[in-house]
Amino acid sequence: MKQVAVIGAGTMGNGIAHVFAQNGSNVRLIDVSAEALDRALATIGANLDRQIKKGALTDADKAATLSRLHPTTDLATGVADAELVVEAATERVDLKLEIFRQMDAAAPAEAVLATNTSSISITAIAAVTNRPEQVIGMHFMNPVPVMKLVEVIRGYATSDEVTERVMGWSRDLGKIPVEVNDYPGFVANRILMPMINEAIISLHEGVARVDAIDEVMKLGMAHPMGPLQLADFIGLDVCLSILRVLHDGFGNPKYAPCPLLVNMVTAGKLGRKSGEGFYVYTPGSKELVVSPSFA
Repeated sequence: MKQVAVIGAGTMGNGIAHVFAQNGSNVRLIDVSAEALDRALATIGANLDRQIKKGALTDADKAATLSRLHPTTDLATGVADAELVVEAATERVDLKLEIFRQMDAAAPAEAVLATNTSSISITAIAAVTNRPEQVIGMHFMNPVPVMKLVEVIRGYATSDEVTERVMGWSRDLGKIPVEVNDYPGFVANRILMPMINEAIISLHEGVARVDAIDEVMKLGMAHPMGPLQLADFIGLDVCLSILRVLHDGFGNPKYAPCPLLVNMVTAGKLGRKSGEGFYVYTPGSKELVVSPSFA
């Protein structure tokens, strides 16, 4: 692809823009905040430097990648010549629907409109556009430059042709696409979030401490990261949002968020991004310190 637009310059958006630009696409990175765009470009630059240190890229590769990134706060202009638009905004239904209305109005008629949503219905998003057959989910994993999986989610009306194109584009990025259908949480989060929620319930009920729960899953199940640390990494607010989508979508009490998770999000303890969740995060330190709330 020559032209890609990515909407949202946060953690997922800048990672998605990074991999497309690194693989040869011109990328319009779009956000309402100029400051967010500046932070995104700085993050991409730092991540490229890590790749250089590992011998995966050269300085020339970095320069070429950065030259293909074009930040803008104007959505209409940013998507005007895109072959693919990937929305990676905050995981809120109302926000995503409004962005897709704007994308549909401004993007070329033949453009594919994709969302990086981790749980929200592709069919519901597609319904606010005039091209539901060209709307699809591209759920990248965090950190995007490292993780291989792209969950490709077909909405009710998504065409076979668009699905095949997106599967091919994902492979062109060096990713491994997996096709799934549009049900709450898709596959990744339908399985992952109940596990994280059960870990929080185990903590809430006093079954074990934070570090003990994580050690059991790392040592016993060969998980690279314990479920409570992973929840902090994802963002406790994001975990809560996905669990609510699952609970609302299936109407099954097994997906009901643990009250401890609800209270932590209400109190602003969101995990790594807020500096504290189940663990305390000190800038520049990789040491895992259990939050005083659970010590």
